[in-house]
Amino acid sequence: MSALSRLSLLALSFAVACEGKDRATSGNQPDSIPQKTASNAPTGAVRLASITGFKTPESVRYDSADDVFFVSNINGAPIEHDGNGFISRVKGDGTVDSLHFIQGGRGRVSLDAPKGLAIVGDTLWVADIDHVRAFNKRTGATIANLDLKAKHATFLNDVVAAPDGVIYITDTSVDGSFKHVGTDRIFAIAPGRRITVAAAGDTLGGPNGIAWDPTKKYFVLGGFGTKNVFSWMPGQPPQKLAVGAGGYDGVEVLADGRVLVTSWADSTISVIAGDHLSPLVRGVSAPADIGIDTRRQRIALPRFQDDRVELWSIPAR
Repeated sequence: MSALSRLSLLALSFAVACEGKDRATSGNQPDSIPQKTASNAPTGAVRLASITGFKTPESVRYDSADDVFFVSNINGAPIEHDGNGFISRVKGDGTVDSLHFIQGGRGRVSLDAPKGLAIVGDTLWVADIDHVRAFNKRTGATIANLDLKAKHATFLNDVVAAPDGVIYITDTSVDGSFKHVGTDRIFAIAPGRRITVAAAGDTLGGPNGIAWDPTKKYFVLGGFGTKNVFSWMPGQPPQKLAVGAGGYDGVEVLADGRVLVTSWADSTISVIAGDHLSPLVRGVSAPADIGIDTRRQRIALPRFQDDRVELWSIPAR
């Protein structure tokens, strides 16, 4: 078993325990997938394509302005400072435009194990272990490298931009074996790049995915070490929104108000329905940080262990 596989299995064990390759030729075009599968039949969600050629894809972010996806590739262990992480750019139709659009070690780019992504204007923000990095989304040029080691950042994971321009980054606070080693945190980067701790403590549940809900005016937070999905606002404790299997990774809020959450614990993409999670897609192992194609109403799902990104339709409400 590879080191990455062992890490992935440990990650799943961690979630349960905390309840209380450059395949460039195959990566150039999306592979067609039969539309009726056992995993999607009960919900109406349809798997449309599988795009290969990635290296441990962790997060996907859709840019509606340019109709492209950005995909973060860890390319190794998620906590290793190896300098070989990269970010891919994929066209909205699923065609890989540039597999190594931003490449660690190329030029003056520093990138180790990139995870969560956020887009603010022309800037692509990236969580990278104990750094937050910023790049021009059109040229790939480095804009900023913010070092959070002095703030005791351990495992920076997801990134989201608030309406006021503040960037929030979750810190799951685990090591390479997914053992809890520090204090759970959410960091904030204010305009002017002033870095503060917006929240800290075990009540965050190993914070992983985070998204802004523009209707409810709060953040939705999914923890890797809890069964609860939370609402959260800076200066306030997290409040339970729903309960599910745990091991949460990606969180996205749709335009119609539905909230999608991925879970490593039960291999699903689920929607919050009342006080619980209702599976929308089943049987997708290691589902990481999803992105939403707002033009075509599709989910872009990075399959962490399988080096591919799947495109799924979003069924009507």
